[in-house]
Amino acid sequence: MDLRILISAYGCEPGLGSEQAVGWNWVLQIARWHEVWVITRANNQQPIEKALAAKPLPNVHWIYYDLPRWARFWKRADRGLYLYYYLWQIGIYFVAKRLCRNVRFDFIHHVTFGTFWSPSFLSLLPVPFMWGPVGAGLPAPRPFWKEFSLRGKANESLRAMALFLARLDPVRARTEDKARLILTVSSGIARKFTRANQHKVALFSGVGFGPGEFDGLDCSTQTRSGPFTVLSVGRLVHWKGFALAIKAFAIFHRAFPNSQHWIVGNGPEKAKLVDLAASLGLSKCVHFIGTLSRADYLARLSSSDVLLYPCLHEPGAFVIIEAMAAGKPVLCLNLGEPALLVNEKTGIKVAAIEPHQTAHDLANALAGLAQDASLCERLGQAGRQRVQEHFRWDQKGPFMAAFYDQALATE
Repeated sequence: MDLRILISAYGCEPGLGSEQAVGWNWVLQIARWHEVWVITRANNQQPIEKALAAKPLPNVHWIYYDLPRWARFWKRADRGLYLYYYLWQIGIYFVAKRLCRNVRFDFIHHVTFGTFWSPSFLSLLPVPFMWGPVGAGLPAPRPFWKEFSLRGKANESLRAMALFLARLDPVRARTEDKARLILTVSSGIARKFTRANQHKVALFSGVGFGPGEFDGLDCSTQTRSGPFTVLSVGRLVHWKGFALAIKAFAIFHRAFPNSQHWIVGNGPEKAKLVDLAASLGLSKCVHFIGTLSRADYLARLSSSDVLLYPCLHEPGAFVIIEAMAAGKPVLCLNLGEPALLVNEKTGIKVAAIEPHQTAHDLANALAGLAQDASLCERLGQAGRQRVQEHFRWDQKGPFMAAFYDQALATE
């Protein structure tokens, strides 16, 4: 069935990860079967048009929208992002309302941002509506808050408050009730929807690999001659769990001194993490690499033995499927989307009950991998196969298209 679909994709840019990749790849896949209109931010226009010049999408219509300059001058990088996004959603409601006068849409789909607590104002339009993949909702488990800086505690408190206030937002309630299908990235988020709407919630990961990206990764088996290398990647913020990773590595390193920990990324917690590593006597074996180019990051990934990814409320873990595609075992917490991506054949998931227990369980898992090279290889190869079979965008496309048929059949 050739449908006319209007997509809201605040994040939508080729060549990037996270929400931008979800928006862009969703459009690419759905355009294989349907005619698509996309409302996205104006600052996405240049990279999108550059990509379209190389590979046109004739049945995709792009609408670029931003708030007037006087209403966005205060937004700088992440500062004011969520307030701006909320206002942007209000603005595109009027854009979409005018568009609906000329185009008879079969479906409206809010794709990005996929935040549980934030509404989509497009759900107010009299057109069948779909929402998701939805994530980014839950705060870190309470027992871990005591480990956070004052800034981290404040962030978690605000997140918990946002979840509470979301229940009072009538447009947020309308978004959930109006959706014929809600896609969500984890079972934890799925349980947060009201009981009356549980029947229309489906699990679907928003991460994937585009054409050529998978085959371009170096997945050759490394001959272990140097130190056992643990890799952690991400923005250095409290909820990414880097402090937990360093404490786990400290326990592991005492038993396996021929080891090192690479931490790739920058962020506001860096100074605190450097001090933590020094206090544990790890200054010579915990290396803060900083931000890397794509090529340099992939080279580090190829040279590592395991990805340690202890995020405490991660909605979309692109780095996990990159590690799996590169044939590396993944060690993560049994929380959020990482728990959906990793299974017992591709990595090790550790329960996040409280910090002391979690750090020791992570250390024990690292020890098991360090002393069994064949286990690392089996997990890594199974991870690569899992990505090949389930996380390539071109293979996910038919499942994505089927969601519209499923939603249209639901009244």
